[in-house]
Amino acid sequence: MSFDQQFDLHGAWCREHALRLKGLGEWLKDQELLDAAVQERLQRLDAQLRQGKLMVAFAAEFSRGKSELINAVFFSGYGQRIVPASAGRTTMCPTELSYEAGEPACLRLLPIESRLAPQTLAEWRQMPQRWNRVELDVADAPRLAAALQQVAETRRVDLDQARALGFWHDDSPQDNPLPDAEGCVEVPRWRHALVNLPHPLLRQGLVVLDTPGLNAVGAEPELTLGLLPQAHAVVFILAADAGVSRTDLEVWREHLPEVGADPASRLVVLNKVDTLWDALSAPAQVQAQIERQRAACAETLGVAPQQVIPVSAQKGLLAKVRGDAELLRASGLPQLEQALGEGLLARRQQVLAAALAAGVRGLRAEAARVLHVRRRALAEQTLELRGLRGKNTAVIRQMRQRVEQERLEFDRSATRVHAMRSVHLKLLQQVFQQLGTATLKAELAELGAALRQGGFKLGLNKAYGLAFERLRASLTQAQDLILDIQAMLEASCRQINAEHGFSVQMSDPPDLSPLLADLDQVAQSYRQYLGVGNVLRLSRADFSDRLARALMGRVRAIFEAALADVERWSKAFASQLDVQLRDRRRDFGRRIEAIARIEQAADGLEQRLSELEAQEAALDAVQVRLDALTAPMLAAGAAAPAEQALP
Repeated sequence: MSFDQQFDLHGAWCREHALRLKGLGEWLKDQELLDAAVQERLQRLDAQLRQGKLMVAFAAEFSRGKSELINAVFFSGYGQRIVPASAGRTTMCPTELSYEAGEPACLRLLPIESRLAPQTLAEWRQMPQRWNRVELDVADAPRLAAALQQVAETRRVDLDQARALGFWHDDSPQDNPLPDAEGCVEVPRWRHALVNLPHPLLRQGLVVLDTPGLNAVGAEPELTLGLLPQAHAVVFILAADAGVSRTDLEVWREHLPEVGADPASRLVVLNKVDTLWDALSAPAQVQAQIERQRAACAETLGVAPQQVIPVSAQKGLLAKVRGDAELLRASGLPQLEQALGEGLLARRQQVLAAALAAGVRGLRAEAARVLHVRRRALAEQTLELRGLRGKNTAVIRQMRQRVEQERLEFDRSATRVHAMRSVHLKLLQQVFQQLGTATLKAELAELGAALRQGGFKLGLNKAYGLAFERLRASLTQAQDLILDIQAMLEASCRQINAEHGFSVQMSDPPDLSPLLADLDQVAQSYRQYLGVGNVLRLSRADFSDRLARALMGRVRAIFEAALADVERWSKAFASQLDVQLRDRRRDFGRRIEAIARIEQAADGLEQRLSELEAQEAALDAVQVRLDALTAPMLAAGAAAPAEQALP
């Protein structure tokens, strides 16, 4: 199957289980089993299935056929090239192709002059009025291709402007563009491009990131440290006739992150193998030459040979447009699409299935606890009412008085529950303070000052190491506080459960270790900019300021994720307690009402016992239905490791 077909199947799988989740949520609401925490968990699972993005980043030096490969894999259905792909430099700025429902098809372009301002790319995204907007006609392929050609636009500037924009460096003349007769150089016209396109694959959540060459990547720390780490797969393109050049190796080592521990997250494409198709050589000789080049590239990059896939993107696109199955097979494109499908989509679906099953297990356990409490309340009422058989009016009146007294005692003891929750919230404030914006700014203040000092950054490595040590300590201390709160709440829950017959159970506390690993990855990614090779670049205020902002943005995202995990954990406990308090108060009301009915009518007792039996049978039916609704989603994750989480 082509990547398009595999992605369609993946999308159908996601939609199927999203519909199952929707049905489960509606049913839980009807059964009064949908508290705030359960509803939030359902919404998160639904968002992961319906709105989760799947980013594939394509990275290479200039003229490696990167844009042509994107056309061949994703956009051959248009019958022509959509992303600019021609000889020489084409994609001059990072370009994201995705789809946002409710937004018209358009191309948004951020002027290159935005580099002169201090805002990060993330901040510029929040200012759509500062981008040039071009409407796209998706029904007219030639006009669509012509509009997208703008991502390849350049402009000529003098050397002072080029220095200010980060494209001319007096300290590294070998990397500078060639000036023309008037002393001007060519630079990209745009800093970043966002394409909103209702393409079938993009509609289903695919995001394609087309990156420019080394100079542009190196000048944008936020691209390397913000966008590329978000990619679920990175496809690195080499030219088959050149192999791994010095600049190719620099891009690979310094700018392409390992996406998780799965080797399939980084694929290498040995493109333009058609340049090795020699009519004077036998097919076996040509294939042997390709295999030698493949093995040499794998050894240089330090990857397994099967991660290097020989492809001719140009022949593959031509074959798809013409419907030439033989040429398509020879192009090697199906092997790349299979690798993307098996390595990316299959892994993604496995992770989604594991997250879905883990979430549904939690939902089912939560609902089962509530049903257990309701069953126990019914059993207690049944036993209580059966004890009234044959009793006179005075005994029944005493029973009513006793139940009313129990309710008063429960209301008094409930104040202790609220006091315990008050202590809980005070302890949580300590965690929020540990992970909050003020703490984060304080921990990064010294590093920010070191990055922004003029000239050579003396002491920068020390400040950098100390800052990340403090950040790690903040996350670790927050984890310790969480465990202390968990122990306190578990002891309180045991007391509450014993005193009131509740079944409150603490969910597992947030595990911040994955976020610590993310923090370590950020620290490692940024270290490349602190080496000897970047001393002169770091001395430039514009670059070091962009680096500081990009770094702080990445760290802030990690701490915000930790805060969100803590809030969800706290809400789950509070919601569970609220539900059981509500149900107990309702049970007292029903007991008093039942006894009042028995006082008024002789047949009231047996009628109420019949009602309780019917309610117990209804709870059994609810449990059966709960199991039926959740079974398919649990089965989907049966083969996936339960400890995996969505990236």
